[in-house]
Amino acid sequence: QATKDAGKIAGLDVLRIINEPTAAALAYGLDKEKKNEKIAVYDLGGGTFDVSILELGDGVFEVKSTNGDTHLGGDDFDQRIIQWLIDEFKKETGVDLKNDRMALQRLKEAARKRKGSDLSTTNETDINLPFITADASGPKHLNVKLSRSKLEQLVMDMVDKTMEPSPKTLKDAGLTVEEIHEVVLVGGMTRMPIVPKAVKDFFKKEPHKGVNPDEAVA
Repeated sequence: QATKDAGKIAGLDVLRIINEPTAAALAYGLDKEKKNEKIAVYDLGGGTFDVSILELGDGVFEVKSTNGDTHLGGDDFDQRIIQWLIDEFKKETGVDLKNDRMALQRLKEAARKRKGSDLSTTNETDINLPFITADASGPKHLNVKLSRSKLEQLVMDMVDKTMEPSPKTLKDAGLTVEEIHEVVLVGGMTRMPIVPKAVKDFFKKEPHKGVNPDEAVA
């Protein structure tokens, strides 16, 4: 209902709301395909994760199965980076930032930026947060380098965890990996190169690119 209300406020005539996996498939233009297809939609959002199997027939999508984890998402990935930054800073200065709310907010913003954009296109990024805190000796500055390989090491177990529901999703849909024609990625987290690689390794095909994953369901 909230989505319908938002549409009306924006001046739209809301006819119906479609589910997220279908919206993603439409965003990638898969409804234009004339043939019948089976589509896997991997959706890694800020707070939740799910993988869905769609069947396309005569331009109409049907969701065959969905599985996921309502307690795993980009926020958990951020938390790993934040904890690493706290540990690195403590090693260097002896100061623990874990109870410093202002510092934690800055660490969170830095984690989001580096994870989602910087390290999706470069192999290393500087995290430079001047005046992150202060003690009796004066102000302290955080300045560390985070490499893509280090980031992947920090979050690899969670990426692996997102792949766990995929076999069950296929089984529930009565399909095998070989019967999936297309794979679609949704959510800003899928920009991290490690994510499409894991998806490709499981589904044995290159995921679709070309649509902003943040906006795919909008």
